[in-house]
Amino acid sequence: MSETKYIVLRQQSPIVPEAGNLGTAAGPSAEAMAAGPEVLEIQETTLTKAERDDLRRDPRTRAIAEPMPLKLIEPTAPPADPADAANETWGVKAVGASESPFDGTGITVAVLDTGIDKDHPAFQGVELVRRNFTAESDDDLNGHGTHCAGTIFGKDVDDLRIGVARNIRRALIAKVLGVGGGTSATLAQAIQWAVNEGAHVISMSLGIDFPGFVESLVNDRGLRIEPATSIALEGYRANVNLFTELASFVRAGGAFMQGTVIVAASGNESNRPEFEIAVAPPAAGTGIVSVGALRQSANGFAVADFSNNQVNISAPGVDVVSAFPGGGLQSLNGTSMATPHAAGVAALWAQKMRDQTGRVDSERLMVRLLSSGDTAPLVAGSEVDDVGMGIVQAPLT
Repeated sequence: MSETKYIVLRQQSPIVPEAGNLGTAAGPSAEAMAAGPEVLEIQETTLTKAERDDLRRDPRTRAIAEPMPLKLIEPTAPPADPADAANETWGVKAVGASESPFDGTGITVAVLDTGIDKDHPAFQGVELVRRNFTAESDDDLNGHGTHCAGTIFGKDVDDLRIGVARNIRRALIAKVLGVGGGTSATLAQAIQWAVNEGAHVISMSLGIDFPGFVESLVNDRGLRIEPATSIALEGYRANVNLFTELASFVRAGGAFMQGTVIVAASGNESNRPEFEIAVAPPAAGTGIVSVGALRQSANGFAVADFSNNQVNISAPGVDVVSAFPGGGLQSLNGTSMATPHAAGVAALWAQKMRDQTGRVDSERLMVRLLSSGDTAPLVAGSEVDDVGMGIVQAPLT
């Protein structure tokens, strides 16, 4: 009997909190706390068809999906030399970070990407908690993860401010993509790891490789292109559900523990004005904040030609200068570059919330992040599908 590998999300017994620790007015009710948060188990396992069907009928099972290959949301152009700037990147200024009294103090962020150059001067003084979910070196062999991390929390480099939340002192770095790629299974496990390690914000500039999955079904399983495409579509749908359910658990857990918001790149597959592509997973999952990319123009900020639509929020994503392996800076384009701007702003809102209430609530943090969107600086006539709530903005008071 043939077996297939699956990712299985299952609900375990709830955590029962200790007596006297049933929350406050800022948190859930005592009745809700009494049951405790749900515990999520993520397994990657091989199953027969009968075993898979049995699990689907189990009410504790929240999602079953075949692991699909992941890919970077690759920059849309070759790396360019950093553009001239005064003392801050245009992205830091555009999201209002330079005017905000908040700097990320006390907030933990997670970057799920290609790793990080831990010796880069942009990350001096930051506790980098690293975990490698790949089979290769712990180091960032691509540069993508280092660039994204620099935009979120990087220190000034050569007198240039590159980081939105530049006083973050603890960052979780999950290497989920290497030269051989990665899968949605390792990404799900990395999200769970980041939450368990106390992340208030999780940033993901990656996406599911649908064409790559179709190709693997044709080459590895010997299927014709028609059934391979149909099977891949089912896997795609199942993975959207997987990340929706995972985000739901993350939000629910935030009512009991630290709150967490997940932001993800919408993708670079569009080619405006010829055609537009909808946001891709994992950003397509309900409960994950999908981020579109903006560029500078004479009439205001405009959606980048490559940016996918149906996004929740938008941020600077063209000519973004940030850290690059080896100690220097690099300018890149992509929704990958927009996402860490949104993650950095989320960290500033998380700091404000914690200062005001003593805790970070997942739902409230997401609402504040989305409602910060501003359409005033955008080109007139910008469509909601392209820019979401507008360009994300840091708290000013």
